[in-house]
Amino acid sequence: MIRHIVFFTAPVENLEKVREGLSILTAIPHSRLLEIGTNVKTDQLGTEVDLVVYGEFDDEAALAAYKAHPNYQLSIDLVRPIREMRMAADYESDAAVKQPMG
Repeated sequence: MIRHIVFFTAPVENLEKVREGLSILTAIPHSRLLEIGTNVKTDQLGTEVDLVVYGEFDDEAALAAYKAHPNYQLSIDLVRPIREMRMAADYESDAAVKQPMG
C-alpha cells in the first residue's frame, strides 16, 4: 500500500478556501482512504503546517489514477494560487520501518 501525505500552509485569510479546494479530492474514487485534516498545532517543535492531505492507495497505479482524475487538476487550479508551501511524500507501507532497527 502507498501512503500519500501532503502538507500545506496558507495565509489565514485563504485557509478555508484552500481547505475547500482540497476537499474536492475526497470525491476521487481511487483511494482506500483520503482525508483533509487541519493541523491542531500541538507539536512543541513545529506548528508551521496548516492542512494535511492523507491518502492510502493499493499501489502506484491507483495513486497515478487518482492524480489523473479531473478533480485532481481542478483542486490544483483552485488551491495553488492561494496557498503558500506544499510538501509531499509517498511511501510504500509494507517497506516502512515499524520497529527499532538497532
